[in-house]
Amino acid sequence: MATYTLPELPYDYAALAPVISPEIIELHHDKHHAAYVKGANDTLEQLAEARDKDQWGSINGLEKNLAFHLSGHILHSIYWHNMTGDGGGEPLEKDGVGELADAIAESFGSFAKFKAQLTKASATTQGSGWGVLAYEPVTGRLIVEQIYDHQGNVGQGSVPILVFDAWEHAFYLQYKNQKVDFIEAMWQVVNWQDVAKRYASAKQRANNLLLAP
Repeated sequence: MATYTLPELPYDYAALAPVISPEIIELHHDKHHAAYVKGANDTLEQLAEARDKDQWGSINGLEKNLAFHLSGHILHSIYWHNMTGDGGGEPLEKDGVGELADAIAESFGSFAKFKAQLTKASATTQGSGWGVLAYEPVTGRLIVEQIYDHQGNVGQGSVPILVFDAWEHAFYLQYKNQKVDFIEAMWQVVNWQDVAKRYASAKQRANNLLLAP
């Protein structure tokens, strides 16, 4: 039985239009995300075979493949819920997400400064990658990260709560090579209710990272 499964979209293909076209959502979810799920499951089977046969000649490639596909699956699973057709703007106390708004202001100085940093981080990620707002449990602060090729340059123990997919498959059919335009448009569909729930959950689990016995 497969360990990982492709989650259903929380909305229909047209829900994020015109920011993201139905064609992109269908291709992105049904093909690209599905490929990461299959890749993770296939790699787990290959690792099991390596253990059974005690043959480790491919271990480096298999571990890299597992990191790549599993990170792709997890980040995309967050990505779909981070967006809504009724989203956008900024988190505000009147909308019930005041704790998140306060954390952003404390960690970055203001929402505008945070937005500028995540936009630039997403748009300038080298190669294929992501811009990520993450909860960093050691200091209890929010940080922005660039994730290269799914699995690289991630703070150990940090929890992603808002992710911007900057791979070409996320936007090229609609935005061509204008990645910056796509990232700017993404702010119109951010689901702050979902981000706030992820922030609260990450804070509750902050002590799970054991730095010393």
